[in-house]
Amino acid sequence: MPYSSLTPGQQKLKFKNEANAMLLEMDKMKTSSAIEAIQNLENLLSISTIDLLNGKNSNEIAELLNVSDAYGIYTWNNQTQIWNKTTSTTELKFIFPAKKNQTANNTILSSKSVSSGIKIEIVDTSANTYYDFNTNTWVSTPQIDDEIYLPTSVDAKLTIDNQQVASFILNAKYTNGNQAPEEFGYKLILSDGYVWDNIAKKGIQNSFNSKFTYNQKNMLDFNVDSNTKIDALLNEDVQLNSYQGKGNTLVKILDNFVLFGNMDVETASNESDAFSATQVFPDYRSRDYYTKRNIYYKKQSESEATIFNKNVKLALVSKKDGTRIADVVQRSVIGSTYNTPQVWVIDSSVPTYGGYWTYNWQSSVFQTVQYYDTELYLRFNDNTEVAMNVYFSEGFDTIETKFENFIDSFNR
Repeated sequence: MPYSSLTPGQQKLKFKNEANAMLLEMDKMKTSSAIEAIQNLENLLSISTIDLLNGKNSNEIAELLNVSDAYGIYTWNNQTQIWNKTTSTTELKFIFPAKKNQTANNTILSSKSVSSGIKIEIVDTSANTYYDFNTNTWVSTPQIDDEIYLPTSVDAKLTIDNQQVASFILNAKYTNGNQAPEEFGYKLILSDGYVWDNIAKKGIQNSFNSKFTYNQKNMLDFNVDSNTKIDALLNEDVQLNSYQGKGNTLVKILDNFVLFGNMDVETASNESDAFSATQVFPDYRSRDYYTKRNIYYKKQSESEATIFNKNVKLALVSKKDGTRIADVVQRSVIGSTYNTPQVWVIDSSVPTYGGYWTYNWQSSVFQTVQYYDTELYLRFNDNTEVAMNVYFSEGFDTIETKFENFIDSFNR
C-alpha cells in the first residue's frame, strides 16, 4: 500500500476532525436511559450486596448475567436500603429505580439462562489467618468456593416504565467438558441505537471480534486472529512459549482509520527468553555497580524494542484514501532517574580473610540510577519519527477534554 502524500501535520488535522466526528456520535450515549439505569443498579448493589449462590460473596452486574441455575426476584426497598428477595425457581429478576435519586421501582432487569452442565468453582470467600488477642491464638478461616454452572445461553432484558430499553444476549458452545468455550459471543443492544457485539471462536485458528456501532455506523471495530493453543495455555504445568503462536490484528476507527498488523508471539517470547538467559544482573558489591546497572537496564529496553520491531508489524492507514499514513515501531527511550548514595563496596587493597572481603561505606558519593522505557513511534514516508503519545496529544487537548467528559458522564 503506498504512503499518503499528506504531511504528518495534515494527517494529524485529518485524524483530529475524524475523532471529533466520532465523539459527537458517542456524546449522544451520555443521555441513554438504559445506561443510567444500569449504573444505578450497580450503585444499589454496592449499597446492599447480594449473593446469588447463598454464600458470602457480593455479585456485580457481570456476574448476574453469566451464571446459570440462579433464581430469585430481588426488589429494592428504598426505605430500608436493602434488596428484598422472593423465592423463584424459574426466573432471575431485579426490580429497582431507573435513576439514582428516584424512589419508585420502575425498572426491571430479567434474565433467563440455559445451563451447559459444566461446573466450575470460583472463590467466594478467601482463606484468612489472623491473631486473636482474646485467646492469644492464631485463627484460620477456610476458603469457601462457589460451584456454578456455565451457561450456554443468556437472554436478559431491561425495561423502564414497561418499555424495553436494552437487551443482552450471550451464547456459548462447549466441547468435551472444557471450561473454555469453542465459541462465545455476547451482544448489548440499546434502544438509543448503540450496539456492542463480541464474538470469539477457538480452534486451529482462533478469532475475536469486538464491534461498537451507532445506528449501524461503525465507531470502533477490533479484530484479532491467531493460532494460539488456548487449551494448552490454560494448563499451568506446561511451558507456554511453544503454544503462543502467531496472530493478526485490525482496528478500525469510524469508517476510515485502520490500524492493522501481524505478530509472531511465539518467536518474540523465545527471543526474549534467550536474551534474558544471557543477562546477569550486576553484583551490588562491585565498585562500578551503578554504571553496570544502568547498562543492564538500557540493554533490556533496547532488546525489547528490537524484538518487537522484528516480530510485530503495525501500520496506520487511511481506508478512504487507500494510503498508508505511517508504520508503528517501538523505540527504547530514557525513563525515570534518581540519585542514591553508594553502598558498601569492596576494599580490594585489603586481603581476604577466610574468603571474606573487607567493605568500605561510600556515603558521600552519589550515583545515578537510570531506567529505560519503550514507546511506540509513528514512522512516516520521509522516515521522520514522532512518538505516538506526542503526535496524538499536540492539538488534541479539546478532544481529550471531550472524551474525559464523556467518560465522567457515566459516573452519575
